Order: sequence, then C-alpha cells, then structure tokens
Amino acid sequence: MPKGLYTRALLIIVMPIVILQSVLVFVFMERHYDLVSRRMSEAVVREIAALVYVLENYPSEEGYEKVEALATDVLGMSVTVMPLEPLPPPAPKPYFDIIDQALSRAISQSIKKPFWIDTVGRSRFVEIRIQLEDSILRVFARRSQTFASNSHFFLVWMFSTSLVLIIIAMLFLRNQVRPVIRLADAAESFGKGRPVETFRPSGAREVRRAAQAFIEMRRRIERQIEQRTTMLAGVSHDLRTILTRFKLQLALFGDSPESDAMRKDVDEMTHMLEDYLAFARGDGDEAVQDTDVALMLEELEEEAEISGLNVSASFEGPPDVSLRRLAMKRCLSNLVTNGAKFGNQVEISGRLEDRWLTICVDDDGPGIPANERESAFRAFHRLDSARNQDEPGSGLGLAIARDIARSHGGDLYLEDSPLGGLRARVRLPV
Repeated sequence: MPKGLYTRALLIIVMPIVILQSVLVFVFMERHYDLVSRRMSEAVVREIAALVYVLENYPSEEGYEKVEALATDVLGMSVTVMPLEPLPPPAPKPYFDIIDQALSRAISQSIKKPFWIDTVGRSRFVEIRIQLEDSILRVFARRSQTFASNSHFFLVWMFSTSLVLIIIAMLFLRNQVRPVIRLADAAESFGKGRPVETFRPSGAREVRRAAQAFIEMRRRIERQIEQRTTMLAGVSHDLRTILTRFKLQLALFGDSPESDAMRKDVDEMTHMLEDYLAFARGDGDEAVQDTDVALMLEELEEEAEISGLNVSASFEGPPDVSLRRLAMKRCLSNLVTNGAKFGNQVEISGRLEDRWLTICVDDDGPGIPANERESAFRAFHRLDSARNQDEPGSGLGLAIARDIARSHGGDLYLEDSPLGGLRARVRLPV
C-alpha cells in the first residue's frame, strides 16, 4: 500500500470506480452486446429465410427482378440469384467475431441449407450465400444490420465521464490533504525549534480540531518555558549577588592558603551555577539563523588550539544550515571539551547529505562502556570507570549537548570511535 494520505484516499475513490466499470463492461459485453447482436442477426436471417421461401415456392418465369427489388426496397439488402455452382471454400473465421458466430448459428437453425458467409472481406458489408436446389442466393447486408454497432459510445461515455470525475476528485483531495501537510510541517518546524507563527487552522473539521490542539499545545509549552526562564533568571540574579559578595569578602582577606582555596570553591560554584542555568534554560530563546557549519567547526578548532588542545576539523557537503548557532556551538564545544579532557587527540568531522546534518566528535581516550552510555546522558551523573571523579565539572556536559541536539529535532549518540576512544555523533534534520 502507498504511504501517503493523498494516494491512499485517491485509491479509495478510484478502485471502486475501476471495479464497477470492469463489472459493467463485462456484463454489457457478455450479456447486452451479445444478446442484441444475436437478435439482430436472427432478424436478418429471418428476412433471408423469407426470400428463400419465396424463391422455392413461387418460381417466376420472368426472372427474379421482383424478388431482388423487394429485398433492396423493403429489406435494405442487395440480393442476387446466381446460377448453381459450388460454394467457395470456408473463409478464415475470426476468433472473437460475434457476427460470424451469431449468423452461422442462426442460418443453421432457421434455413437449414448449405451456406457460406464472409464477415471479414468487406469492411461495411456481410456476404451470405445460400445454396438452393437450382441456384445460389447471394445476399449483401450492412454490418450495422447484423450487430449492435454503437456499443462503443457506451464505453467512450463511461470512461470519459469517469476520467473527468477522477480528475475533479484529485483536485478536491489535494485541497483536503494540504491542511494536513501544513499541520505536519508546522509540527516538524516546532520540533526543530523554528518559528511557526504563520500557521493557521484550515481544512475539514477534524483537521481544524487537530491544528487547534497543536496550537494550544505549542502555547502551553512556550508559556511553561517562559515561566521557567523567568524564574531561573531571578534565581540566577540572587545567587550571583551572593557569590559576588563572597568574592568581595575574600578580596578583603588578602592572600593566604585558606582564601585561595575558598576562591577556588567560589569559582567552581560560579561555573556550576552557569551550567545548571544553561541546562534548565535549554537555550530556547535563541532565534534560528542560517549558519555556515564549516566555518563554525573551524572556529572550534582555532579556539581549541588557543587553549593548547590537539583538535582537527573537516566538513563535507553544502555548509549552510538553518539552526541556533550559539546553542549548537555550545553543544559541540562541550563534546570537544570532554574529548580533549580524557584524550590526547580530537577530530571533528561534519557532513550534510540527504537532508541530514551529521557531526562526529572522536577522541582517543578511554571511552565509555556500551552498557553505560545511556546513563552518561543523565543530568548530574558521572561515570567512575570512564571519568575521573576528582576532575572538576557538573556532570551536565553530555546532558546539555543532547538537550540542544533534540531541541533541533535531532539527537546525540555515543559510539565507538575509529581513534580507539569515544565518538559523539550529532544528527540533525535540515
């Protein structure tokens, strides 16, 4: 079965019409057409039988002019009485010719004399020869007298009318399916984090209901995100005020081992607070823009080199993609930072193919066991075997990266790297 709604709906309309027409054609050709043709052939044979009866029972010494004139004027056939001679050999019989079959059967049943017919030689006439006792009766009748010649009008009208109705149905179906396609496009754009302000409910009542439900769902999600962002902004302001006060008090204490340790703790708390807020906010307030992904990967490589990291970047395919640039750069930066923290070499490779953007970050570190990779995406979760617990960090790097990837309609996957460590593969629809 086809996958599209438009094609399926079209088949629901077209298939009954085709089946109905097939049944009608079969019944018409088998019953009506055959019956009418047989009745017309029998009528012609009865007229010929009447001529045979006249010729055999009322012989005329003056010739057969009156019989021939009677056949021409009254019966509409050309009749000639010929001298007795052998009948021609049987002509080739067409396999599907209803005229030949009906005439042969009717002559055999009604006249019961030797005969010869030709339904192929002349396109507009049928030739019939009847062997009498002392002569041959040759009859030329029009083909239209022996079978229903206007049956093709029925087929032409039936198929042409059905074709017009199918075209009209296709136009109406296209208009009915278009609102469903717009709803799917709006849902897809919303899933990728793109604006859908121009979407309006349209179409049938059920489609409008689904579209209105989608709009209400989108409004609730956006309102929830806005409320959470506002609350987190307030929390961020309050906590930053307290941390700033700590820093000022530590500056008054002067330099000492104890104050240096406290400064380190305050800096770590500030960094963790930024990570928590970024994870909770999800960078959903950034607008989608056309981004040169190849240039963004080069920027990541340059920034890593400034920090003294061994990072290389490459990209294949068209580089222009619509996404939230800062959020995606933060996602990739987290992956590069994680890879450089636990490995000596990091490679970033991107490719745009078949409307999918794929970016892989490979490292040569210890990696993560396959059975613990899904757990690595949990917020605040840290792995003992693959990550040193003494290393600084909030445990939100992979969680933030996956959240950003999913906000673009894609996802983040952890796999084995060709370098021997871990591969983080970001796959986004474009």
